[in-house]
Amino acid sequence: MAKGSGSEGESIAFLGTGWGFPPSFSEGGAAVEMVAGVEDIHESLQILLATRLGERVMSEDYGCNLDDVVFAEIDQKLINKVSGMVRDAILYHEPRIELESLAVGQDGDRPEILLIRLSYGVPGTNSRFNMVYPFYLDEATEVRF
Repeated sequence: MAKGSGSEGESIAFLGTGWGFPPSFSEGGAAVEMVAGVEDIHESLQILLATRLGERVMSEDYGCNLDDVVFAEIDQKLINKVSGMVRDAILYHEPRIELESLAVGQDGDRPEILLIRLSYGVPGTNSRFNMVYPFYLDEATEVRF
């Protein structure tokens, strides 16, 4: 719902409305499917983490550049580097949230995957959310959100 009344409408206006991710179209293809509020934030975080620096022509500093560590050996140095990259990207490009915690670690079942766990709050809504972003270090054939 993109519009509302009272504080709900003000909250959605602050949180924004944007294209759904991945982009999809309404039946008949006449309009782009839109998302609003906290769903828009969640999808924006996915886009931010998946975007390479320099990929956006008019916003070359937008993104996280996680692709730079594909095929890297997983050790504490890499985990610290990824944590810093994610923290900086969120700090500079997602002002709608307050990052409460960030944890990066290997998936126990699939060691080639780094799991990036975010906990964040949305100011003005008294809401808390969690997100796990799977980052594939040695393959990109089974990426699913």
